[in-house]
Amino acid sequence: MVVTREVIIPTGMEILYDKYHYCPGIRIGNTVYVSGQVGRDENLQVVEGIEAQFVQAFENVNKVLLTAGVTFEDVVEMVTYHVTTSASVPGENASNIDSGSQSLIIPHLLLFMEVKDRYFIHKYPTWTKVGVTALSDPRLIVEIKCTALR
Repeated sequence: MVVTREVIIPTGMEILYDKYHYCPGIRIGNTVYVSGQVGRDENLQVVEGIEAQFVQAFENVNKVLLTAGVTFEDVVEMVTYHVTTSASVPGENASNIDSGSQSLIIPHLLLFMEVKDRYFIHKYPTWTKVGVTALSDPRLIVEIKCTALR
Protein backbone atom coordinates (compact mmCIF):
# COMPACT_ATOMS: atom_id res chain seq x y z
CA MET A 1 0.00 0.00 0.00
CA VAL A 2 1.41 3.35 -1.06
CA VAL A 3 0.87 6.19 1.39
CA THR A 4 0.81 9.67 -0.08
CA ARG A 5 2.45 12.52 1.81
CA GLU A 6 0.80 15.86 1.03
CA VAL A 7 2.41 19.11 2.15
CA ILE A 8 -0.08 21.65 3.52
CA ILE A 9 0.96 25.30 3.06
CA PRO A 10 -1.76 27.91 3.63
CA THR A 11 -1.62 31.21 1.76
CA GLY A 12 0.66 33.55 3.70
CA MET A 13 2.74 30.73 5.19
CA GLU A 14 4.88 29.97 2.13
CA ILE A 15 7.94 31.55 3.77
CA LEU A 16 7.93 28.82 6.42
CA TYR A 17 8.52 26.21 3.73
CA ASP A 18 10.67 28.25 1.36
CA LYS A 19 12.98 30.01 3.83
CA TYR A 20 12.79 28.01 7.07
CA HIS A 21 12.33 24.60 5.43
CA TYR A 22 9.43 23.18 7.39
CA CYS A 23 5.82 22.41 6.59
CA PRO A 24 2.98 24.14 8.40
CA GLY A 25 1.13 20.86 7.94
CA ILE A 26 1.34 17.43 6.37
CA ARG A 27 -1.47 15.04 5.47
CA ILE A 28 -0.77 11.32 5.33
CA GLY A 29 -3.89 9.35 4.51
CA ASN A 30 -6.68 10.74 6.66
CA THR A 31 -4.34 12.17 9.31
CA VAL A 32 -3.31 15.83 9.35
CA TYR A 33 -0.26 16.89 11.35
CA VAL A 34 -0.05 20.61 12.16
CA SER A 35 3.40 21.85 13.11
CA GLY A 36 3.76 24.14 16.10
CA GLN A 37 2.06 27.48 15.46
CA VAL A 38 2.90 30.62 17.39
CA GLY A 39 1.57 34.15 17.82
CA ARG A 40 3.09 35.63 14.66
CA ASP A 41 1.24 37.36 11.85
CA GLU A 42 1.73 36.72 8.10
CA ASN A 43 4.77 39.04 8.15
CA LEU A 44 6.30 36.85 10.90
CA GLN A 45 5.93 39.68 13.40
CA VAL A 46 5.19 38.62 16.98
CA VAL A 47 1.83 40.05 17.99
CA GLU A 48 1.68 42.18 21.13
CA GLY A 49 -0.29 41.11 24.17
CA ILE A 50 -0.81 37.79 25.89
CA GLU A 51 -4.37 37.09 24.75
CA ALA A 52 -3.58 38.39 21.25
CA GLN A 53 -0.69 35.90 20.98
CA PHE A 54 -2.92 33.04 22.07
CA VAL A 55 -5.59 34.04 19.54
CA GLN A 56 -3.04 34.45 16.72
CA ALA A 57 -1.53 31.03 17.43
CA PHE A 58 -4.99 29.43 17.25
CA GLU A 59 -5.79 31.40 14.08
CA ASN A 60 -2.59 30.08 12.51
CA VAL A 61 -3.55 26.52 13.47
CA ASN A 62 -6.98 27.20 11.96
CA LYS A 63 -5.43 28.29 8.64
CA VAL A 64 -3.51 25.03 8.39
CA LEU A 65 -6.52 22.93 9.36
CA LEU A 66 -8.83 24.63 6.85
CA THR A 67 -6.25 24.34 4.07
CA ALA A 68 -6.07 20.61 4.83
CA GLY A 69 -9.87 20.32 4.69
CA VAL A 70 -10.45 19.81 8.42
CA THR A 71 -11.54 21.93 11.38
CA PHE A 72 -11.00 22.07 15.13
CA GLU A 73 -13.85 19.53 15.38
CA ASP A 74 -11.48 17.03 13.72
CA VAL A 75 -8.53 17.63 16.06
CA VAL A 76 -7.85 14.57 18.22
CA GLU A 77 -4.62 15.67 19.88
CA MET A 78 -3.19 19.02 20.91
CA VAL A 79 0.19 19.68 22.49
CA THR A 80 0.95 23.17 23.77
CA TYR A 81 4.31 24.53 24.82
CA HIS A 82 4.19 27.39 27.34
CA VAL A 83 7.17 29.54 28.28
CA THR A 84 7.44 29.30 32.06
CA THR A 85 10.02 32.01 32.75
CA SER A 86 8.67 35.33 33.95
CA ALA A 87 11.24 37.14 31.83
CA SER A 88 9.17 36.43 28.71
CA VAL A 89 6.17 38.34 30.07
CA PRO A 90 7.39 41.13 32.33
CA GLY A 91 5.21 42.06 35.27
CA GLU A 92 2.94 39.01 35.06
CA ASN A 93 2.65 36.19 37.59
CA ALA A 94 1.68 32.56 37.15
CA SER A 95 -2.04 31.78 37.09
CA ASN A 96 -3.74 29.96 39.93
CA ILE A 97 -6.29 27.23 39.50
CA ASP A 98 -9.30 27.28 41.75
CA SER A 99 -8.07 24.34 43.82
CA GLY A 100 -6.79 25.89 46.99
CA SER A 101 -3.56 27.83 46.85
CA GLN A 102 -1.71 25.61 44.37
CA SER A 103 0.22 27.73 41.85
CA LEU A 104 0.80 26.61 38.31
CA ILE A 105 4.20 26.86 36.72
CA ILE A 106 2.60 27.75 33.37
CA PRO A 107 1.75 31.47 33.31
CA HIS A 108 -1.64 32.58 31.97
CA LEU A 109 -3.01 29.03 31.72
CA LEU A 110 -6.53 30.07 32.67
CA LEU A 111 -6.56 32.76 29.97
CA PHE A 112 -5.15 30.25 27.48
CA MET A 113 -7.96 27.83 28.36
CA GLU A 114 -10.55 30.58 27.80
CA VAL A 115 -9.13 31.26 24.33
CA LYS A 116 -8.86 27.53 23.56
CA ASP A 117 -12.54 27.09 24.38
CA ARG A 118 -13.44 29.61 21.65
CA TYR A 119 -12.03 27.16 19.11
CA PHE A 120 -12.87 23.78 20.67
CA ILE A 121 -16.60 24.09 21.27
CA HIS A 122 -18.14 20.60 21.11
CA LYS A 123 -15.43 18.04 20.53
CA TYR A 124 -12.42 18.26 22.79
CA PRO A 125 -9.05 16.75 21.86
CA THR A 126 -6.53 15.13 24.12
CA TRP A 127 -4.28 17.89 25.44
CA THR A 128 -0.75 17.83 26.80
CA LYS A 129 0.63 21.04 28.29
CA VAL A 130 4.40 21.38 28.45
CA GLY A 131 6.38 24.10 30.21
CA VAL A 132 9.51 25.21 28.34
CA THR A 133 12.17 27.81 29.03
CA ALA A 134 12.10 29.39 25.55
CA LEU A 135 10.62 29.27 22.05
CA SER A 136 12.14 30.41 18.75
CA ASP A 137 11.80 34.10 19.67
CA PRO A 138 12.10 35.44 23.23
CA ARG A 139 8.83 37.41 22.80
CA LEU A 140 6.79 34.27 22.09
CA ILE A 141 4.92 32.68 24.99
CA VAL A 142 3.06 29.70 23.46
CA GLU A 143 3.29 27.20 20.60
CA ILE A 144 0.39 24.93 19.55
CA LYS A 145 0.79 21.63 17.72
CA CYS A 146 -2.20 19.49 16.62
CA THR A 147 -3.14 16.24 14.96
CA ALA A 148 -6.50 15.90 13.21
CA LEU A 149 -8.35 13.05 11.49
CA ARG A 150 -10.26 13.64 8.29
